[in-house]
Amino acid sequence: MATLDASIVIIAMPAIFRGIGLDPLAPGNISYLLWLIMGYLLVTAVLVVALGRLGDIYGRVRIYNLGFAVFSLTSLALSLDPMHGAGGALWLISFRILQAVGGAMLMANSAAILTDAFPAEQRGMALGVNQIAGLSGQFLGLIAGGVLATVDWRAVFWINVPIGIVGTLWSYRSLREIGASRPAGIDWAGNLTFTFGALALLAGITYGIQPYGGHPTGWTNPAVLAALGAGVGLLVVFAIVETRVAEPMFHLGLFKIRAFAAGNAASLLTAIARGGLQFMLIIWLQGVWLPLHGYAYEDTPLWAGIALIPLTAGFLISGPISGYLSDRFGARTFATGGLLLMAGSFVGLLFLPVDFSYPVFAVVVFANGIGQGMFSAPNTSAIMGSVPPERRGAASGMRATFQNSGMSLSIGIFFSLMVTGLASDLPQTLSSGLQAQGVPAGVAGTVSSLPPVSTLFAAFLGQNPVGHLLAPSGVLHTLPAHNASTLTGTEFFPHLISGPLHHGLTIVFIAAAAMAVVAALASLLRGRDGGRTAGSAPTPRIRDDASSSSIRP
Repeated sequence: MATLDASIVIIAMPAIFRGIGLDPLAPGNISYLLWLIMGYLLVTAVLVVALGRLGDIYGRVRIYNLGFAVFSLTSLALSLDPMHGAGGALWLISFRILQAVGGAMLMANSAAILTDAFPAEQRGMALGVNQIAGLSGQFLGLIAGGVLATVDWRAVFWINVPIGIVGTLWSYRSLREIGASRPAGIDWAGNLTFTFGALALLAGITYGIQPYGGHPTGWTNPAVLAALGAGVGLLVVFAIVETRVAEPMFHLGLFKIRAFAAGNAASLLTAIARGGLQFMLIIWLQGVWLPLHGYAYEDTPLWAGIALIPLTAGFLISGPISGYLSDRFGARTFATGGLLLMAGSFVGLLFLPVDFSYPVFAVVVFANGIGQGMFSAPNTSAIMGSVPPERRGAASGMRATFQNSGMSLSIGIFFSLMVTGLASDLPQTLSSGLQAQGVPAGVAGTVSSLPPVSTLFAAFLGQNPVGHLLAPSGVLHTLPAHNASTLTGTEFFPHLISGPLHHGLTIVFIAAAAMAVVAALASLLRGRDGGRTAGSAPTPRIRDDASSSSIRP
């Protein structure tokens, strides 16, 4: 539920903004769009470490159960948004941020609870089921958002309410504290420097994809540079603080454990590549492939989610199997092999034409899903099995931080790469294409000089980019009916953007393949047994605690 909500809003975004009566692409409104997408991701990325640490201190089950309650109540509040326009958008953004607090409570402690509960020989399978449920939620959200948005935009948030209520009651009734907890003070200096440092860094990256001063992106914007500098500076202070306090929030000493350090490095790079894949495939499908095959723009969000079912199926098939097998044969082989399969699938996407054959596309993304499942479950098991029992909450939060930060970073990195790729070819291509349909040269020049990010967001939201770009000029009403119909049809823009889009996708997929290869190298360096669940833990005491946790009353 927590990971599904990170993506369900993406597909339902057009219906949500229509419901509150706000054009997300109008000047000044793109920030609402970005924060509705990014607010949830930023908060979960920032808070999971602190909430994992609180689980170590006050009880992991206690924090986890509270997360269910917070998530359910904020889902109800989101569905009851009473406002319209900018006020309605601010209501949604505010409660999405609060909802993310509940989601972070769940994500920060779930892996630690399972690690406490299962013995070493079963832990990979247990964490595999949990991890794949979470990862598949990101892609199932794309389907659920498309389906529910056709009913009512509020249904996107209603769906969480009954599930959240049942989950809250079930967790409070069924879960008991069996892990090791250590009463300790709260590291306020570490919490504050990490929270504001990570928030400034990720927010700066988010705003870096917006145009600034005639540039297609905002990486020269002084505010963006200041946010990035402040974020890095605060994180440096945070690292110094954590080495000097008695009970640090972020146990930097855990990175001396090779399986923990290598596993988290691989997880961060994989999360960046996974997030980039998700967003780029949505743009490719909604902006080009589906319209070329006769789908109306307003229907493309739903069908894009359906087209990505093979990706989710790959997760669901390989995750539990690889988790089970890694319990017997170790994590390194499966995790590294999965990453190499991911890299190969990115290379496969490079060779697909923009108007691809769907069966071939389905096979390639299915292979990517298999690779991600092969990596995720064993990697999580190796990370969690490598740390002392009393540090599992903090370790779970740190693991979730790397994973969630990767999703946030992927948007800034891959959108910037895509915009850079489009900026070199799109203006001339768009101007020539518009003029060929009778659009005056002045209007065509103005439209083609607009930042490519507007075109990307229009396609991302399932709107006809040409119709949206030409609407302010009113030129569509002055053109012959045939030309106007061609411009606003489902084939003009996809044919027009195919070349520039392919150039941008090439840059993105090469970068993603490179990240997957580097992640595979990090995974390979995790040690001979790859942190093979608790069997490779540093001391016998860890094995004893882990094994006995499953039979405690």
